[in-house]
Amino acid sequence: MHELGVVIEVVKTVKKIAIEQQLTKIDTLVLQIGELSSMIPRYIEQCYPAAVDGTILQDTKLKIEILPGNGICKNCNKVFNLLENNRKCPKCQSKDWELLCGKEFMIKEIVAC
Repeated sequence: MHELGVVIEVVKTVKKIAIEQQLTKIDTLVLQIGELSSMIPRYIEQCYPAAVDGTILQDTKLKIEILPGNGICKNCNKVFNLLENNRKCPKCQSKDWELLCGKEFMIKEIVAC
């Protein structure tokens, strides 16, 4: 489960930002995860308590937003969700598309008290 290592790095990054911004308490950490990324949201949620234990983030809430995996058809320019449409354009049925979004993994927001 590589999610634990990633969450530990996120915690390090947030701690650094908290020090730079002179934050003493953080209420919520918001992550964005693309539905096509290699990160599995429920594993992130399971790893989070262990990764934040004993840190400034210990009592924070974790919120995860899932970003859609969208592509654009190279034939008809239709933007569509790849997973919902089995990676096939719903307009022209083409499988020739370009990825627009969905592989992201980022810190969206740090909500301080």
